[in-house]
Amino acid sequence: MQARVLMIQGTGSDVGKSLLVAGLARAFVRRGLRVRPFKPQNMSNNAAVTADGGEIGRAQALQARAARVPPSVHMNPVLLKPQSDVGAQLVVQGRVVGNTWARDYQRIKAGLLDSVLDSFGRLSAEADLVLVEGAGSASEVNLRTDDIANMGFARAAGVPVVLVGDIDRGGVIASLVGTKAVIDPEDTAMIEGFIVNRFRGDPSLFADGMTLIADRTGWPALGLVPYFPEAVRLPAEDALSLPARTAQGGIAKIVVLAYPHLANFDDVDPLRQEPGVDVVFLRPGQPIPGDAALVILPGSKATIADLDTLRGAGWDIDLKAHLRRGGHVLGICGGYQMLGRRIADPEGIEGPPGSVDGLRLLDAETVLGGDKVLTEVTGRTTAEGVPFKGYEMHVGRTVTSARPLLELDGGGTDGAMDASGRVAGCYIHGLMADDRQRRHWLQRIGAASSGFDYEAGIEDTLDRLADHLEEHVDCARLLDIARAPGIGATK
Repeated sequence: MQARVLMIQGTGSDVGKSLLVAGLARAFVRRGLRVRPFKPQNMSNNAAVTADGGEIGRAQALQARAARVPPSVHMNPVLLKPQSDVGAQLVVQGRVVGNTWARDYQRIKAGLLDSVLDSFGRLSAEADLVLVEGAGSASEVNLRTDDIANMGFARAAGVPVVLVGDIDRGGVIASLVGTKAVIDPEDTAMIEGFIVNRFRGDPSLFADGMTLIADRTGWPALGLVPYFPEAVRLPAEDALSLPARTAQGGIAKIVVLAYPHLANFDDVDPLRQEPGVDVVFLRPGQPIPGDAALVILPGSKATIADLDTLRGAGWDIDLKAHLRRGGHVLGICGGYQMLGRRIADPEGIEGPPGSVDGLRLLDAETVLGGDKVLTEVTGRTTAEGVPFKGYEMHVGRTVTSARPLLELDGGGTDGAMDASGRVAGCYIHGLMADDRQRRHWLQRIGAASSGFDYEAGIEDTLDRLADHLEEHVDCARLLDIARAPGIGATK
């Protein structure tokens, strides 16, 4: 039997599509269905390594976890990782195929539909239900030609659509009714209902609103979903969801430098959940506070450009003052590269070929280039022998004469630390998700760990999210709407 398929599209970005798919995946897999998440095209610098040796958007990896299956490159066959305001790295079925500018991508995306449909077919062959997530807004009619992310995919694959609006940002009636007004009538015919997400307050006060939307669009209301505060415990898809700070009233302040091309920022998610810690995301223009215990330089999709921003913000000067006060610094991936003496980009991977001085806080030099490293790793810290598990996802090689930070199982080392032990960097993502490593780093800065189990917390939150959706969404109706792909498929 062919899998049934249901596509979740939104009236805009960050309306909660990713979490709805994750919650529905967990709800339906608990009913005994084999569920697979799928997102034809994603744009995000928050990525995950897959079991089949590629990379996909972090949101699809979370959705795979919700469905209790390993993440696969076919769950997100086209991934765009922004490297500038108008350019991005293009990843197809888990592998980097080159860079593209926004205008060029509009011309080539039609040629990617075959890869998208190939991946979709592979997932459909092994599932009872495929939950498809759209990208951005279904009403972006200026991008509709050769679309592969929203209605273009829905029409090509012949899959029914449920449209989601976010009431928390305001204007949800106009967003949903306006989408009906601007999209093509044949696209409108693909939409089988709507959901209003992130409602706060008394649901009865919006009953007339739900009726009005249904009357104006002709689409049935499938759910009014109350705001789910526990969503902050799950990895966010993109930097739009990052708070300026999370104030827990803790005794230790951890500062994260949020430069423009911030990548894999979910590395700090577990720290944000520690009650004994205040995590502060600094934007350029905000100085590093004098009471910071640890400053984290996270990953970057454009390391040299972000290093230039870092200097322009005066953070290089702030970091030296922070170290004089006895503070700690940790660089992860691109942040690790920034901490070294020099970064060279002879092939123009990130921009014009050349090289720049690093922050010179670690005795290390980096050359960007070569094949992208995508692998899961385990090991331990060299100094204390604290075990870890994580993953590498980077382009470039770093040479250092400093003491390595980590020993890798199977041989080899990673990272470096200075003689004081207060400046360290490595390529390994996911360190703080390992409870052992998180406790270790908190102890280093004099903070106590709550001892919570991060991975168990993710599982518990996914189950709670599924319960939440089962209560407020007509899940039986969603299953009735879902149908085998190809029925009515057109381009």
